Amino acid sequence: MEISFYHLTLQPLGVALPKLLSKVREADMKAVIKVPSAVEMDDIDQMLWTFDKGSFLAHDTEKSKHPEDQPIYITTNDDNPASADVLVLTDGATCEMLDGYKRVLEMFDGNNPTAVEEARGRWSKYKTDGHDLTYWQQTETGGWTKKA
Repeated sequence: MEISFYHLTLQPLGVALPKLLSKVREADMKAVIKVPSAVEMDDIDQMLWTFDKGSFLAHDTEKSKHPEDQPIYITTNDDNPASADVLVLTDGATCEMLDGYKRVLEMFDGNNPTAVEEARGRWSKYKTDGHDLTYWQQTETGGWTKKA
């Protein structure tokens, strides 16, 4: 499985995440976004409704009555009710259940030394576990450059 680290330095999660999710959906894949708490879940839910007036990313949260129908599912748990292909981990969230995903996207705040150190620890663990790892850094224009 490929695990990609996205080092947020120039744009915050609220700007970068919708762009990545749009690419996931354009590839006709589903995503689970795992966050550490209900506060972050509600923040991302709200952000996905309002990030672009001319665009829409269909999604819902673990509060949904039909989680199995969600192309983008935001949760605080390790569940994957819609058999999503992509797992997005934000704000230091971790997941014990990586089986079933084709890709994992780790997004972390590169301006927060604690978040950077924790991401390095997760990188080391994933490497020890034998996963294929890539590291992406933001460009001035909001794109991504593969660094490792």
